[in-house]
Amino acid sequence: MKKLLMLGGSPSQVVAIKKAKEMGYYVITCDYLENNPGHQFSDEYHNVSTVDKEAVLALAKSLQIDGIICYAADSGALTVAYVAEHLGLPAFPYKSVEILSNKELFRSFLKGNNFHVPRAKGYSTLEEATSDFYNFKLPVMIKPIDASGSKGVSKIDSIELLQEKVNEALRFSRAKRFIVEEFIEKSGFQVGVDCFSINGCLVFSGIANHHFETKLLNPFLPIGKSFPTNMAMHLQEKVRNEIQRLIDLLHLKTGNCNVEVQIDCEDNVYILDIGVRNSADLTEVINHVQKMDLIEYTIKAALGEDCSDLMMDEPKGFGSSYVVINEKSGLFKGIEFESEFQTNNIVKCEMFVKSDDQLIKSDEKLARLILEFPSHIEMLDKMENISNLINIKIEESILENIPTT
Repeated sequence: MKKLLMLGGSPSQVVAIKKAKEMGYYVITCDYLENNPGHQFSDEYHNVSTVDKEAVLALAKSLQIDGIICYAADSGALTVAYVAEHLGLPAFPYKSVEILSNKELFRSFLKGNNFHVPRAKGYSTLEEATSDFYNFKLPVMIKPIDASGSKGVSKIDSIELLQEKVNEALRFSRAKRFIVEEFIEKSGFQVGVDCFSINGCLVFSGIANHHFETKLLNPFLPIGKSFPTNMAMHLQEKVRNEIQRLIDLLHLKTGNCNVEVQIDCEDNVYILDIGVRNSADLTEVINHVQKMDLIEYTIKAALGEDCSDLMMDEPKGFGSSYVVINEKSGLFKGIEFESEFQTNNIVKCEMFVKSDDQLIKSDEKLARLILEFPSHIEMLDKMENISNLINIKIEESILENIPTT
């Protein structure tokens, strides 16, 4: 029986752990959180941090594993590549993953290979960024170079806000560096692309619209994804061509990537970020709509098994994901959905909190929805107005005035 080491056991990773067990593999999980729910479904668990490359390598050697993955999380990407390279296991090259995991390196790579990329520069201190500030066209984005999930990301149009936002970016950067980059005025939706390449050829690319909520503390984190996109076909082809060019240049052979893309008013393609992982939400939506199990192929790729039967197909339906976010403090009393929406559109509702849990206003995730729709028009309409279909019941408490971070 082949042994698969899976980094992490968070709620979003449970589905992959269960799938690997279902496929008949011996599954080992590791992270520093022994109470993570995924560990109860693995064959064994080890309390080893997923970002400690040497510790995970030592563990992998002792266990004589046949494959290693970090499903739906950026945190373990470098560790996967490092361990796989040392043990001769299937994975993307460490040097390439290192570029993709660092926004400063990635922007430099894009510029050096003639991709469309906003003017950007990396810094370690506020003073460095201040002296360069007016060399940028405003507004600009401030981003930690090595954080995921849009943590520490801000948009500013005044130098008066620079100190506050630089401090926020540095708070989320392990390397204590940030980039300043010019803002891209997008045309249409920002999109996410769940990709799969085989022997360096892009064989699957599911493109989905990203949906944002500007009133949240982090308005740059997509909380909804709708598949398929309504992007014009010629633009979809341009997106796929640029992704293929990246695959070629970075020598990415067989495996999954998640790519974030914007199109500007001149139809230029800007690749914002790439994670060498599945997008948990989009992968599940694609699985539901296309009846195509990308999780299974991700596991096969990690174990060096044949993935050649995976291919692109026309979308067979319309599906979305949506994360319900907390905006108030108090006791959580449940979520009510508009009746027609609940009956006709909700396929799955995964709760992250329980009734009477104490919530503090901090953009906490309350639940994740997988949705289906009969038409593209209905999907986009409901996704753009989804807050009117959901009622979060919060009983206010004395914690209402506690400051948030």
